[in-house]
Amino acid sequence: MEQILLVEDDIMIASGLIYALENEGYAVTHCKDIHSAHLTIQAKSFNLEILDMQLPDGNGFDVSQKLKNMNTAIIFLTIVDDENKIVKAFEDGAADYIVKPFRLRELLARVKRTLIVSKGGKCSEILSIGSVKVDTNAGKVYIGTESVELTALEYRLLLIFASNKSQLLTRTQILESIWDESGNFVEDNTLTVYIKRLRQKLGDAIKIETVRGMGYRAD
Repeated sequence: MEQILLVEDDIMIASGLIYALENEGYAVTHCKDIHSAHLTIQAKSFNLEILDMQLPDGNGFDVSQKLKNMNTAIIFLTIVDDENKIVKAFEDGAADYIVKPFRLRELLARVKRTLIVSKGGKCSEILSIGSVKVDTNAGKVYIGTESVELTALEYRLLLIFASNKSQLLTRTQILESIWDESGNFVEDNTLTVYIKRLRQKLGDAIKIETVRGMGYRAD
């Protein structure tokens, strides 16, 4: 049985997560603060830690530092989509992060994927957004049973939207997530072109909303 350490001070969020994770067959240990998490880590090993960034007695990074050499995958929970904190999280070895409020099914899917990847496996995952399905193993996109041909950049852009359904993504966030194959940074004008192409190829199967002066939201 996979062992998960949940470090979350919000009792309502924690109780919901514990119930959902245990229903999926995971063994969950819950800590409300950094101090109790440190004591728990010393006494027991875990396959995955779900860690709130903002805790009553300090910063969630204090806990992640303890796990650096313990082969424990980390998913951060954060109430603020703070770019600098997210970058630091990945630099410190985090496997993933999710912004509150989150969809429970999405979090469970990320937990499953993270655990598979952490064991060296390959996660077969079907992402869906609108009427579009993405087979991430095969790298194929479908509307119903019909395959849709996308360029590499269009595909990466679609993955970003599918992984962040209904969330507002700034142009900066998107630009920093998509690099061309040679490693060159994608320009702002290029992003506009590829958003237009993605809309044309996927049509009514996906709704990509332009939030003026901010970015995009897709459903």
